[in-house]
Amino acid sequence: MDTNLARRVADLHQQAFIIDAHFDLPWDVANQRDRGQKEVIASQYLDRFRQGGFDLIVSAIFIENYFLPEMGLRKALGQISRLAEELDGLAEQMRLCRSMEDIRQARENGHVGLLLSLEGADPLQNDLSLLRVFYDLGVRGLGLTWSRRNYAADGCAFSNDAKVRPCGLTDFGRALVNKADQLGMLIDVSHMNEAGFWDVMETATGPVIASHSNCRALVDTPRNLTDDQIRALAERGGVMGMNAISAFVGNGSRKLGVEDLLNHVDYIVKLVGIDHIGIGLDFCSGFKDYLSLPHALETYDVLPGHHHMPDFTAGMIQRGYSDEDILKVLGGNFMRVYEKVLK
Repeated sequence: MDTNLARRVADLHQQAFIIDAHFDLPWDVANQRDRGQKEVIASQYLDRFRQGGFDLIVSAIFIENYFLPEMGLRKALGQISRLAEELDGLAEQMRLCRSMEDIRQARENGHVGLLLSLEGADPLQNDLSLLRVFYDLGVRGLGLTWSRRNYAADGCAFSNDAKVRPCGLTDFGRALVNKADQLGMLIDVSHMNEAGFWDVMETATGPVIASHSNCRALVDTPRNLTDDQIRALAERGGVMGMNAISAFVGNGSRKLGVEDLLNHVDYIVKLVGIDHIGIGLDFCSGFKDYLSLPHALETYDVLPGHHHMPDFTAGMIQRGYSDEDILKVLGGNFMRVYEKVLK
């Protein structure tokens, strides 16, 4: 990156409120602390967050199939607890945020903010009252499914070769959406199948997000959104976060990079405009699979970590995006939704 471009990127990162709308940080922190590692965030993540200019990391609670259904609740609470233990030692550098006021204060104080979300309602099983418990613990995002079935809905498959899952929201799933609306939680449709997506659109009253999903027109996988889904999300004032996992970014045998991810940005801009794009990188390449279980698909991150976020910003500059539009994508669009939803 030449000096002038690097200077412009640095200036934009100073102005921007930069958000990663999806990262499985609690999962990795809990895995490592349960095995005796301390200061996981301080030693492995904090510098990378700062190098990338991130102000807020939406930290997703993800439960592996191995622990479901019986241990889902225990594992979710354990992730929150382990994350809290980490933050005890980072009081001057990071903050768990529960409101827009917390998010703004974290930025003003030079802290990196964390916002908790559920990647799948699995820990709740079919107990609606548990949603309020998680809310009181600081969870502000509700992803109804991961790519599997739970009491709320069916998740999508990763591949078109998989058996079609036709079921949408259950009665419990509709009740969850209504409760999340009342509490002021972000409703997230990433990982939902199409029937569930449309049921959420009929049920939710406010803007809906897809925290980490790309365009199916560019990569034909059920994990990406169709044009009709993207239009519906935009009509509701929602935002979709660009996912850096290679399987959802591009096809073929060549190595993919940031330019391929930016192709999804360009596509959405042409389809519905700049106001509905954000960042939800879903970085996974650096995680260790402690269970040694087969992965759903072989992938890598096309942007090699949070510290490479300047490459994404530089790419937008080189494609001719205005400063105003870049600031929206880096975090402004998600902030608009957060302002409307979070209480």
